[in-house]
Amino acid sequence: MKVALIQISCSSDADANRLKLAACIADAASQGAELVVLQELHNTPYFCQTEDTRHFDLAEPIPGPSTEFFGRLARRHGVVIIASLFERRAPGLYHNTAVVLERDGSIAGRYRKMHIPDDPAYYEKFYFTPGDLGFLPIDTSVGRLGVQVCWDQWYPEGARLMALRGAEILIYPTAIGTESSDSPEEQERQREAWTTVQRGHAVANGLPVVSVNRTGWEPDPSGLTQGITFWGSSFVAGPQGEMLYRAPQHEEVVKVVDIDMKRSENVRRWWPFLRDRRIEEFAPIAKRYLDV
Repeated sequence: MKVALIQISCSSDADANRLKLAACIADAASQGAELVVLQELHNTPYFCQTEDTRHFDLAEPIPGPSTEFFGRLARRHGVVIIASLFERRAPGLYHNTAVVLERDGSIAGRYRKMHIPDDPAYYEKFYFTPGDLGFLPIDTSVGRLGVQVCWDQWYPEGARLMALRGAEILIYPTAIGTESSDSPEEQERQREAWTTVQRGHAVANGLPVVSVNRTGWEPDPSGLTQGITFWGSSFVAGPQGEMLYRAPQHEEVVKVVDIDMKRSENVRRWWPFLRDRRIEEFAPIAKRYLDV
């Protein structure tokens, strides 16, 4: 499968961001991409740096204007597109939602972000209701896609459930970076941890992993922090965690990576982790914590 990673910086002009993405998608399609993965909340700057009720005006229904826009691009270029949107489900009910658009422009499925962070500069609990669609892969013309979103990528349970339901690839639209008050050493530890944990999902499940992050610096409108420098580094890992491609930190990228989807079958024969799971002993994993 030829998968395109589109790693860009975002301006405050949503229309300009969409047009920029349209040009990137056309570029990816001209390089033979079959699946195009966009970063988290790509239409706007990462507005969750502050808690501001005005930002709810950025949300939209699904189907809605963005699914129509990216659906037309999917149909025009004959590609499957994974978009990431601020979903307005009902008054006072909003989600951080990934939408998969089929080659004909139709909506193949959606995934609502399950794990919602609440940290300095990442005040997502103010905006997003936790997802209620479960960890369900989405069937498309290019395969069964295990799509999750950003903070979900730190949790092995979601990756495992996607794998157990037949996902052929794990995909994570992302918006993550560092606040400049962290030391350079701490910033690098965080970036490497982010890469390592997702490569672990690839190994543990015998599946390729695609993670697409934004890049560039975005200011904190409140002035309480020095903003976020998104660390880019979008990557593709193979089913043994091998790095097939890793983007630069501070550059915009349209990169098409050819993934051998048949390799997962052989890797699972060599390392049959799913066969050897002691499922009869796993019930306690559903507890918040196990007090001794």
